[in-house]
Amino acid sequence: MGFLDSLKAKLAPAKDKVSDLAQQHEGKIEQGLNKAAKAVDSKTKGKYSSRIESGTGKAKHALDRIAHKDDGPGGTGGTGTTPPPPPPAV
Repeated sequence: MGFLDSLKAKLAPAKDKVSDLAQQHEGKIEQGLNKAAKAVDSKTKGKYSSRIESGTGKAKHALDRIAHKDDGPGGTGGTGTTPPPPPPAV
């Protein structure tokens, strides 16, 4: 077993724990992302709105992937589809 295989084996329980926590608190995390995005947008007076919106969308997509890692073909629960990407920033 190589170094990376050993490392992956040791980190697997932590990855599962993070996934479980993300799934349990997905709504609160999304609310926090929205609140942070709104605060930053306010502080920058809308100058970086499109970038903030893009980053927030990417963070939400990553959260969805982490929280629903077992969903998909052959997984447990869910529809088995990937959520659509966020709309392009204008």
